Amino acid sequence: MELGEPTPEALQRKLYFLLEQLQEMARELPPKYQMRVPIELLSGLANCLLNETVFEIVIGLMEIQHVTEKHLFQQRQQVINKHTLEIQNMINTTAPEQQDLQKAILLERHREELRQTDMKLVLQLDQKVSDQQVTLEKAGVPGFFVTNKPIEVKVQMYLLDFILRLSKMDIP
Repeated sequence: MELGEPTPEALQRKLYFLLEQLQEMARELPPKYQMRVPIELLSGLANCLLNETVFEIVIGLMEIQHVTEKHLFQQRQQVINKHTLEIQNMINTTAPEQQDLQKAILLERHREELRQTDMKLVLQLDQKVSDQQVTLEKAGVPGFFVTNKPIEVKVQMYLLDFILRLSKMDIP
């Protein structure tokens, strides 16, 4: 055995600890999700988490997601700010008796533009979820595969939460 390599006993203790923690976390889930997280999945996940790399991957994906969400929020704010400036400009350049009509036209156009912006942003978020699913599936993390079924995505979100919570624990 190489220096610094954990003994089989230490790995066994770590595996039991991870599985016990995962089972506890799974018990906290709403019942409709508990049944989608069987012991086989938790056991596979615990085994997978013996490799610290999985924690690093998940933390990296979380950081990328936060940056992406912040960027998308800023894009949305830019559209809203542009709309505010357009209304202000219209008020400053339109005769008072025509402002109500102009404002109504602008607001309708703004509503549609914001709706389309939001749709684009949601598609980008969906793509980010898919990218994460592919990354975790390729890393061999049980429970991860490409899906857009809401209940399966929610289960994957719970599994990510479990992994993040475990990453903050002192694991024997």
